[in-house]
This record gives sequence, structure tokens and C-alpha cells, in this order.
Amino acid sequence: MTLNDKNETPAMTPLQLRHQVRSGEFRLPTSGYCGAYAQANLVILPQAHADAFLLFCQRNQRACPLLAVGEPGQWNVGALGADMDLRSDTPGYNIYRDGELASQTHALHELWRDDLVVFAIGCSFSFEQMLIDAGIKLRHIEQRRNVAMYRTNIRNHGAGPFGGEMVVSMRPMKAADAIRAIQITSRFPAVHGAPVHLGDPALIGIADINRPEYGDAVEIMPDEIPVFWACGVTPQEAIRHARLPLAITHQPGYMLVTDILNSSLAAF
Repeated sequence: MTLNDKNETPAMTPLQLRHQVRSGEFRLPTSGYCGAYAQANLVILPQAHADAFLLFCQRNQRACPLLAVGEPGQWNVGALGADMDLRSDTPGYNIYRDGELASQTHALHELWRDDLVVFAIGCSFSFEQMLIDAGIKLRHIEQRRNVAMYRTNIRNHGAGPFGGEMVVSMRPMKAADAIRAIQITSRFPAVHGAPVHLGDPALIGIADINRPEYGDAVEIMPDEIPVFWACGVTPQEAIRHARLPLAITHQPGYMLVTDILNSSLAAF
């Protein structure tokens, strides 16, 4: 990948980006790409566990807002985009076995089964372009890093074997920008909506803000506060809790870029 002189991300349609992912040309975190379009977290489970996970999402909509659910064996969910192949259109996948991260891969063709069900969950990357358009700086994009993500002590509402704690993503902001970010993101519950916390990370169980469990740490300046959104990596904690024989997710920060316009997801 090459960037222009302003260190901006290349202009691509979601379909073009997915084709680059599919061919192996693109293997980067997707924050900052195709900013007008919704990005999605993926959870892929055997049909035997799909109903319980659907209930888990319904009970934890801040962290797990559903964009689409596929039929068993369906890898081309049309509601998400044209010429879609969910076996290879995400830059990286995690393979969980018995609740542990067993391996990572760039394609699922050899693992695919007729009983696998795809869940596409809204992602906070989707509202980042709106924040940038409002003049709010996002340090992880400026520094070409993955967003910082943390486990918290906020308990999920359990469903079947799924439970665990919420994961949050963090973006440092000046107070005035944080207020504006709350106003903007509140309109988009389908991509996590308003923040769940801002300020002291210890209040939500984060012991060291400089050591995220997922993604990359970014510096918080003296005139900034950390702002935390519910994160679509939360299902990966639920999968660890459930200890299923097999579960597949995206690698945190390496999202599926859909054809869904963010503007179409506004609740008001």
C-alpha cells in the first residue's frame, strides 16, 4: 500500500478494498479506510450455538449491535455488500478452539463448513470519519496504528454459554471534542453509539492505560481525557468464556468493510 503526500489513506470503494484483501495485497488495520461506509466485526459459529449467541447480542446491544446474520453455510451475505466472500474479505481471522486462540489466518476456505453462521456486528471505525469531518483528531489514525482496546470490569448480560466482560475502544480527546463526539456518535447505535465511559480508566477496571489487551497504545496528552466506546471485540471475550470447540472471528482492528453507508445507520 502507498499513501499520498498528506499521509492520508488511499481512496477506494469498499469493493475495491475487499478485492485487495482477497488477493492478499491489503493486510492492514482498516481504521481510516472507506470512511463513508460501515465496517463490521465478525463472529462465525456452528449453527448449534447460533441461537444462544443471537440472544447474547440482543442482550448486549451496546457492544454487539447486529448489522446482519447469515444463513447456515452462507459466506456471501448480500445485505453486507456486492461480490462478498466472508471467507477471505477480512484482512485477518482468529480461530478459537475450546475458548483459546489457536491460530490466525487470512482465509477460511479450508475451515468452512455448511453449518457455520456469520454474525456481522457494527464497529466504531464506522463513525471515525464523522469525527474527523467535525475537526476531531484521532491519534491512532494520524500515527497509522490500530485503535487501543481494553478488557473492563463491566459484566455482559449472559446468554447460554456466552458471558464475560465488555471490551472497549479508547480515543484520547480534549474535553470539548469529547462532548462533540458524544453528540455525533449518539445518533449511531448500530455502530456502538455514545461512549460508555470517559475519564479515569480505573473506574471500569483498566489497570494500565498504556497496555491495551488488543490493538496499539497511543499517548494521552495532558490536556486530553480518554474516551471509551463499547467494542465489537466483546464477543471474543464471550467466546473465551463459552469455550466452544470452534469459533471464528476477525482479528481485532482488521475489519470487514461493507457497502452499507454510515449515513443510512443514523437513528435520528
